Amino acid sequence: MGKIDTVIFDFGGVLIDWNPAYVYLKEFRGDEQKMNHFLEHICSWEWNDKQDEGCLIQEATEERVALFPEHERLIRMYYGRWKDMLGYEHTETVEVLKQLKENGKHKLLGLTNWSHETFPVALERFDFLSWLDGIIVSGTEKMKKPDSRIYQLTLDRYDVTAENAVFIDDKKENIDAAIKEGIHGIHFTSAKILKQELERLKVI
Repeated sequence: MGKIDTVIFDFGGVLIDWNPAYVYLKEFRGDEQKMNHFLEHICSWEWNDKQDEGCLIQEATEERVALFPEHERLIRMYYGRWKDMLGYEHTETVEVLKQLKENGKHKLLGLTNWSHETFPVALERFDFLSWLDGIIVSGTEKMKKPDSRIYQLTLDRYDVTAENAVFIDDKKENIDAAIKEGIHGIHFTSAKILKQELERLKVI
């Protein structure tokens, strides 16, 4: 195993909390079943993924409104109140990032599935993102994890050797895809386990 010289972080679920329920649970008067139906069938995760892959928010919104005109107000709220869905930072994970930054021994990168139109909000809100040496945003590149191309793009753009990099993500399919490209993977479940895995790899 090569010496790890690059650590690549996913954002949502690892460093940053984001959840549409912060907006919609109140709109559905606390009825989780109705809210979940809306988020599964109308403004679904699959629909959200299209924006993460570069689809324009206005086009995506109008497409949903045309399909579900009776839910127009709630559909427009998805991106109209998107900032309110962006929650807190995962402080314990941010502390791990801070430790790596202060050690100064590793290239630190971000690889995130995120709309290029909403990502500037995160950049403005979370100062720790400026600690990174580079960030790949799926919506900008018009490809997203777990597409193998976005991992290769990350390696090529920032001159990283796969076997010398470790990727941290909360979705196992994204980790599995990174491993197929020769990158070490850590499936994020908690900051405590992340620290243990980084210690095992002699990163911290």
